[in-house]
Amino acid sequence: MNETTAKTQPGPIGWARMTGSSIAGRDAAAWITDFLNAAYYRRTERTTDDLRFAFSVLTTYWYGKDPTRRLRLTDLPAFHRAFGGERFGAGGRLDREALERGAAKLLGDWFPQAYTDDARRGWGIAFETVDARERYDPSLRLELARLGPMTAESAPLVEQIWHTYPPVEVPGVDGVIGALTRPETWPDYATPLGRFTPLRAGGLLGQTFEIEVAAGTDKPLPVWTRGYVTITSLVTPDDPTALRNWFDALEAGFRQHGQGRVLPEGAEPIVGFDLTTHAGHFMGSGHNRLVLFTLDGKAYVQAAGTWDPMPWHVEEAYKRAGSDAQHAFWGADDERSMIRQIALAVA
Repeated sequence: MNETTAKTQPGPIGWARMTGSSIAGRDAAAWITDFLNAAYYRRTERTTDDLRFAFSVLTTYWYGKDPTRRLRLTDLPAFHRAFGGERFGAGGRLDREALERGAAKLLGDWFPQAYTDDARRGWGIAFETVDARERYDPSLRLELARLGPMTAESAPLVEQIWHTYPPVEVPGVDGVIGALTRPETWPDYATPLGRFTPLRAGGLLGQTFEIEVAAGTDKPLPVWTRGYVTITSLVTPDDPTALRNWFDALEAGFRQHGQGRVLPEGAEPIVGFDLTTHAGHFMGSGHNRLVLFTLDGKAYVQAAGTWDPMPWHVEEAYKRAGSDAQHAFWGADDERSMIRQIALAVA
């Protein structure tokens, strides 16, 4: 690990404090994990939206009760009253109908319908009214996040890790641009491996996301951790010169230090942006990029990352559980991929 990384990234104890979600205290981790397992991970018949629904129940409850505090063990009785009876006799699991009935008990009869209403859903929260959604202040969650400084990669270029993921075909340019440039919708594209929640008002450039990721989803108890990224650059066809320069620099860097080209020969770049890490990110210091391009009449989204060598404690965890999940989240063409979820949403 280079000297700068050692100074900017926390040690094992600091990294361990990034487990779970910013809206949940440590004493809530067990019952929240149990709730998510019952709603999705321990079920055999399920859809990814069941997991998103369960996350929305948690996030909506947090916001409705007191957004200045984290969920605690003291919140468990309310969830037990709402969902305990539904789980009894069902092997401890919650199918979609049980989730909706329990959510109505916990939050109100309005919740299941509000969850399906794009005008009343945002930031992973379902709101009782459109006006309530418009009044939401995402910085409430930012206060709980206790954001550290940004930690872009700083090792010598030859020591950095340069990695691309397979491109994922998407239905078209306009729909994907619309999805990506509305950060409040990003929790709608959550996958069984992770989700992005925006922490600031406004659009894409300068937006900070909390990333919650799960490792070991094939085991009885998935492990949840989180990290933070901020979008530090954004190029679009509105500025052709900036767009060309950004993609030229990307290709030059990967040709010299990485795995060759990022975009296939003949591809037309459309949009690109950087997501720069903050201290404590589960992959250390670096930044990822998302690029949208067209080729032979089809549109694709691809991720390409640049990282410092990982601190030892991060590298060991990444080898054991994180590597496969990271590759699937960005590059798989199935439900585990966030890009695939975006494609399904805009199809």
